[in-house]
Amino acid sequence: MRVVFYGTPEFAVPSLEAVVAAGHQVVLVVSRPDQPAGRHLRLATPAVVEAARRLGLPSAQPKKAGDAEGLARLHALAPDVAVVVAYGRLLPPTLLSVPRFGFVNLHPSLLPRHRGPSPIQWAIASGDTVTGVTTMLLDEGMDTGPILLQRETPIGARERFPELEARLARLGASLVVETLAGLATGELEPRPQDHAAATVTPKLDRKLGRVDFSLRAEVWANRCRAFDPWPGLYCSLRGGRVKVHGLEVGEAQSGEEAPGTVLALSGKGILVRFGEGTTGYLTELQREGKRRLPADAFALGERLARGERFG
Repeated sequence: MRVVFYGTPEFAVPSLEAVVAAGHQVVLVVSRPDQPAGRHLRLATPAVVEAARRLGLPSAQPKKAGDAEGLARLHALAPDVAVVVAYGRLLPPTLLSVPRFGFVNLHPSLLPRHRGPSPIQWAIASGDTVTGVTTMLLDEGMDTGPILLQRETPIGARERFPELEARLARLGASLVVETLAGLATGELEPRPQDHAAATVTPKLDRKLGRVDFSLRAEVWANRCRAFDPWPGLYCSLRGGRVKVHGLEVGEAQSGEEAPGTVLALSGKGILVRFGEGTTGYLTELQREGKRRLPADAFALGERLARGERFG
């Protein structure tokens, strides 16, 4: 089939490569403009554009994919289908009816659960044990279109966002190819989502990483894995900021200590009081402006004692 591919980050690259390897004719790759990145804010080219160049595919980086020029270009290309993988912008309804099979979007969750901008992170943060990938037809809503195919995968008990994202990118790539094959043969029948069961993820924000020790330890253990590397977790100690890179759930203990109180120092980490009788081990920490340290080295350097309190 003739395919126009919309995508931007590294997550979309396996899907682009898979579509090409399956023998489809990718007539254009559309991505977002170069963006400032890194400490020095140098312009960085999207991973999908780099992949398109490597594969010898034409690419475009319009400021608005749905303007008159973009619409005219899409009509001129006459694609059978458009594939969208983490493009990063909503596409206007004027584009959606141009390809005869529509716009196929790959979403990294089991829709209708975890619609929105950060489904992988919130699957981990929510304590889900299973997630997956979904191909769907785009409509005018946000992740509300009819479902084509889905594939499940378990979430490892210690799996962090980067590892799960990489797995879902590979799983999604194979699902995209399977979806295109099903559309070409007419074997796929889109089915509507159960909108009543939908959940919507919020956009990630740095404030989400501020540890509230009055909540259960499980909440922050999950968020530690979900918010790696950004926005990360942080708290305060003696008036200074401390980043928390590792947090494991401890044994439940009764006690009257205030949330954030250091209960013990052990080989497992710094045992701290959380809410509802729960405890958690801080296993890797970092003073702002200093290097990451295992808990024992951090405690030694800070001369941390039982009874002190993280805030």
